[in-house]
Amino acid sequence: MRFCVVNGYPETTREILTRAGACGADELFVRVFKTLMPQARLETLHLADLDVAVPDTRSMDGYDGFLWTGSNLTAYEDDPRVTRQIEFAGRLFETGRPTFGSCWGAQIAVMAAGGTVGRSARGREIGIARKICLTPEGRRHPMYQGKPEVFDAFASHLDEITRLPPGATVLSGNDHSAVQALEIRHANGVFWGTQYHPEFDLYHLARLIASRQEPLMQEGFFADRGAAASTIAQMEALARDPSRKDLRWALGIDEDVLDESMRCNELRNWLEHQVPARAASRPPRR
Repeated sequence: MRFCVVNGYPETTREILTRAGACGADELFVRVFKTLMPQARLETLHLADLDVAVPDTRSMDGYDGFLWTGSNLTAYEDDPRVTRQIEFAGRLFETGRPTFGSCWGAQIAVMAAGGTVGRSARGREIGIARKICLTPEGRRHPMYQGKPEVFDAFASHLDEITRLPPGATVLSGNDHSAVQALEIRHANGVFWGTQYHPEFDLYHLARLIASRQEPLMQEGFFADRGAAASTIAQMEALARDPSRKDLRWALGIDEDVLDESMRCNELRNWLEHQVPARAASRPPRR
């Protein structure tokens, strides 16, 4: 099976993350799929780069599903790097392609379907999104089959969904953001998305935080560079040895984020429930 990963980051930010030792946002999905669907072929589309052509309908039909990464762009800005992504998400709805998105991906889908995104009233949520609770709809939804009713997840966002589009159902939320996951039924398509990042791993999160130390200190997450360095070092040490009880306790991290099977449950369910139906109905490739 063949999937397209839409990397929402512009080239300049991708370079910053690479210099900080963070994994590429698209590569995170590639790593997860090596476990969930080893035979799958994943190709990356850097849609924030204005010199990259937007796929036409025929090209889109060659994929069994689309995945959206995070981004440091702002979904509600009048920026061509953003608007072309919203327009593409709208075309995915029209063509009925199975689509999953985390963070930026969920926000872009909301904008494409007629909802709104804005700056979070509670500021940045980064590191671990705590006590995400399934809604009654979420408890019945196939995306959350096998997931605890309350869980933590990796997260990094300043913006959040502020108004749902028609056809949207909230599946989970927490005290920081009322919409931590949702389904959108729009035009001919169905989108599953999360505000948090099931595709993240702890080492990537540590390097992401390292790349954003300055704003995090300004916002009060760290008292100084020493405090930031200490937290980052602990996260990296736990990533190397997840059995470290002392680090789990110090960081407040448990199996719901350290165990890949549990963490990536939403993506596994998307592959099992959304992608096969589309793949079966798609005409044979010539």
